[in-house]
Amino acid sequence: MNTIRETNFNFENQTAFYRGKVRDVYTIANHYLAMVATDRISAFDVVLPRAIPYKGQVLNQIASKFLKATEDILPNWVVSVPDPSVTIGHMCEPFKVEMVIRGYLSGHAWREYSAGRKEVCGEQIPDGLHENDKLPTPIITPSTKAAIGHDEDISRAEILSRGIVSEEDYVQLEKYTHALYQRGVEIAKERGLILVDTKYEFGKKDGMIYLIDEIHTPDSSRYFYADGYDERQLQQEPQKQLSKEFVRKWLIENGFQGKDGQQVPEMTDDIVSSISERYIELFEHITGEKFEYPSQSDVLVRVEENVSKALKTLRY
Repeated sequence: MNTIRETNFNFENQTAFYRGKVRDVYTIANHYLAMVATDRISAFDVVLPRAIPYKGQVLNQIASKFLKATEDILPNWVVSVPDPSVTIGHMCEPFKVEMVIRGYLSGHAWREYSAGRKEVCGEQIPDGLHENDKLPTPIITPSTKAAIGHDEDISRAEILSRGIVSEEDYVQLEKYTHALYQRGVEIAKERGLILVDTKYEFGKKDGMIYLIDEIHTPDSSRYFYADGYDERQLQQEPQKQLSKEFVRKWLIENGFQGKDGQQVPEMTDDIVSSISERYIELFEHITGEKFEYPSQSDVLVRVEENVSKALKTLRY
């Protein structure tokens, strides 16, 4: 009753509906979006068979906090957060790239590097680095935003040559990306965490660039615990981290990387519970707040009522 696998609402003035990998998005009067953060979870661009309790609430509430904490850097799409799992915001025309920024050699970048590819998205990475080492300076490694299938790495040069983003806009996106990451690093440090890498999505409305979607969540970011980081690097031990990477590693260890013919391993109750606990752990660490479990009433009824009430206050 308290897990949102999917929604099928029909709101007043609803003009479109889109089901993404983990979000259900309702377009209202072709002007606003009501974005439901469901409890679906994806890895390697595949939606896994079981939903993770409270995951959507965690993502939505962390994103809400960080969007509020960065609105002095640039405007964002948020109008209101009427429910723990829902954000209502302005409808923007999204740029077709995700701005991924990395301060450390981890995850996908490390997998590329360890396979002998010292250049990622046109960014050269120095020789002699180990997994999870801090990079000399943060690098931006964009990816295409695929509606269907896998997102793909792309370089700045390719983005500009293919006209995916104008040079004027892209220069501004780079500035915003570095500023947002620096703010995220500072906030994480206050909480005893390291913001390793993250991604941002941007859109345009009335000629102005907006920050859209979620930011600094475990679905879009990787965090390490700062305490013991240096010692673990010296010993070349795995870092203690809070991110979705542990889900990817579990899948890899069980023979799944999203490739044709591979089967998602069984998601037992213990696995589902452990993933849920990790999401809540990150929420409490990064926000410094105690996670508030929702009441045991039907979550879908609650969401529908809260969103319907909020939509009545919008201006069209």
